Amino acid sequence: MRKAVIDMGTNTFNLLIADVDDCSFNSIHSTKEPVLLGMGGINDNRIADDAISRALLALKKFTKTCDAFKIDRKNIRAIGTSALRGAENSSEFKAKVKEVFDIDVSIISGDEEANFIYQGVKWSHNFENPAVIMDIGGGSSEFIHANATGITNLLSLDIGVSRIYQQFDFPETYSGELQNAIFSYFEGCGSSGMSNFESGTLIGASGSFETFYEMIFENEWQVKQEVTELPIKELIRILDWSIHSTQAERNENVWITQIRKTMLPIAALQALWALKRTKASRVILSPYSLKEGVLY
Repeated sequence: MRKAVIDMGTNTFNLLIADVDDCSFNSIHSTKEPVLLGMGGINDNRIADDAISRALLALKKFTKTCDAFKIDRKNIRAIGTSALRGAENSSEFKAKVKEVFDIDVSIISGDEEANFIYQGVKWSHNFENPAVIMDIGGGSSEFIHANATGITNLLSLDIGVSRIYQQFDFPETYSGELQNAIFSYFEGCGSSGMSNFESGTLIGASGSFETFYEMIFENEWQVKQEVTELPIKELIRILDWSIHSTQAERNENVWITQIRKTMLPIAALQALWALKRTKASRVILSPYSLKEGVLY
């Protein structure tokens, strides 16, 4: 059956169209739009008017694509995550999407989001050995500890890059003092929960980790059906550069996608924090995350 998933993230909206059966899927079309749904309101628990306008424009493009692939509206699954689940005006947003596009938006909890991410990563990784999945989001970041029997622990923390970026007054550069303040913020949100997430392997679920891959190898990331190892020393070098870079330097780096040029230092700080917390010595990149998990 041909299905479409719209992942309505805090920074980026993703569309995936695929033919799906019980044990596999074949991706037909994939695209994304930089909506910045959480900008200007996420820390005030609302979706700003201009963000709603950007969201509706992206959905207009997505639904036209779905129509071109002859996908019935009932086979389009739209998922709202951190920005929408915390917004006081999310019901109005859902009603508008239903009115304009005849699409029902499912706003999921942090635990549901983590479960979908795990199901997505499972398409590419068999978890013979325990590992921790990390998905760096715009509003929240999810951590899933799993082994051959399934999920053993999961955690959704409100430390997404857009939330942090706005919390710390839109920084362009990151002094040592600011880095310490952000690390302290991570600790305040997740220090107790992260004590159960030690593992030798950290799995980065697409997103920012794809950018880290491109910066390491200076080559465009091509989606595969299996995970890819990121050399740990090179990854740490790239994370360190990202944290200490200026906005101008990030703007000039052709391997940083446009949507991540502003907030990449926060993603890098999160990745370093996760490496320390999980004590991982190996990092692998999964091509799949939430939207593929929704297909599953």
